[in-house]
Amino acid sequence: MDRHDGFREFVLARQQALMRTAYLLMGDAHLAEDLLQSVLTKVVGHWSKLSRDGNPEAYTRKALVNQYISWARRPRPEFPSAAPPERGASHDEATLNRIVLRQALAKLTRKQRAVIVLRFWEDLSEAQTAGVLGCSVGTVKSQTHHALARLRTVAPELAELHIQEVAR
Repeated sequence: MDRHDGFREFVLARQQALMRTAYLLMGDAHLAEDLLQSVLTKVVGHWSKLSRDGNPEAYTRKALVNQYISWARRPRPEFPSAAPPERGASHDEATLNRIVLRQALAKLTRKQRAVIVLRFWEDLSEAQTAGVLGCSVGTVKSQTHHALARLRTVAPELAELHIQEVAR
């Protein structure tokens, strides 16, 4: 029996969900791919123990968030425009909302962005989010409050939308 048995199947089954999370954290598809690849390289090293004793998806999600936060020294991705494109026939409403959301998320701190992605995209509870981030539930509540206030300021047009629907 190979110590990596099941890893390929895990990646094939969860790759899209993990990539979406990485994308929402990074705000750029190429950087998200780099982040996910870096994390999966580390996860495979622990696979035999994870597949036997742990929860591979929770471990991978936590590693994804931790790696994202540790990349704080990297420059943030630049976006070509500070404002979304003009509303017109070439862009539908959902596309514009995704652009606005991506730009708004880029204005949050890394921890605030991680909290928003985990709470509202991954639909984790406050306790689960605290476990992933390695902080207290109170910190999750505080970061969520500050992040939502910042989002309301930088993108008031998103207030009426559900973040899960916009992110898809």
